Amino acid sequence: MNASKILQQLMQQAGGSQTGSSGVDVKGMLSGLSKQLGGASSGQGGHSSGGLDIKSLLGGGAMGMLVGSKRGRSMGGKALKYGAIASVGMLAWKAWQSSQAAKSSDAQASDAQAGNQEGERVEVLSGEFQERRSLELLQAMIMAARADGHIDEQEQALITEQIDALGADQEMHEWVEQQLKVPLNAEALAREADSPQAAREMYLMSVAVVDDQNPMERAWLDQLASALNLSEEMTRELERQAEQAG
Repeated sequence: MNASKILQQLMQQAGGSQTGSSGVDVKGMLSGLSKQLGGASSGQGGHSSGGLDIKSLLGGGAMGMLVGSKRGRSMGGKALKYGAIASVGMLAWKAWQSSQAAKSSDAQASDAQAGNQEGERVEVLSGEFQERRSLELLQAMIMAARADGHIDEQEQALITEQIDALGADQEMHEWVEQQLKVPLNAEALAREADSPQAAREMYLMSVAVVDDQNPMERAWLDQLASALNLSEEMTRELERQAEQAG
């Protein structure tokens, strides 16, 4: 499985979309969408009759497919935070550092010793450790994208196709298909976290994808935070980091 390769490309897409240079093959994507949606991409306002935000999909490749499939969601809107996705590890680590700064000096000294047990950022991991963390973050991203219950079978196929276009191997392809169909389970997802840093990254990735004004998606974030054993202070700091990253 090549999860780390896929995650890195999604993060690069997010970084490119943040600066307006996603490098998406617009002609190719339009052609594919026209075939699979039966010309629905010519609908009013750039939205297909099936609920796909075509303008969003063209703006961000697989990243756009994951979030653009959410009805009415705009890639340029408040919900998708490109900067948080592109720098998820660093921002999650900054959130932990900020939480330590707010504590007393005695507590900081104790936590400094525990800092080595927090886990490494995804950006600095390598080999099997990077592969495992990448799977954790991809799973968190897919679960968050599904939290409002609006990804149907046709949209699942389009998402899988875009992930394949990033170079997913057969094992990765089958894993993505499975993640798009399994029941949402915050407890099961949280058990995949390999460290406190992984838990923070998984939550931050989820925050970056969901619309916290949507009750179903807000409920998913709350369930995930509880399952990951993240304090209210930490979740607020992670959400603040995501908002600032844009």
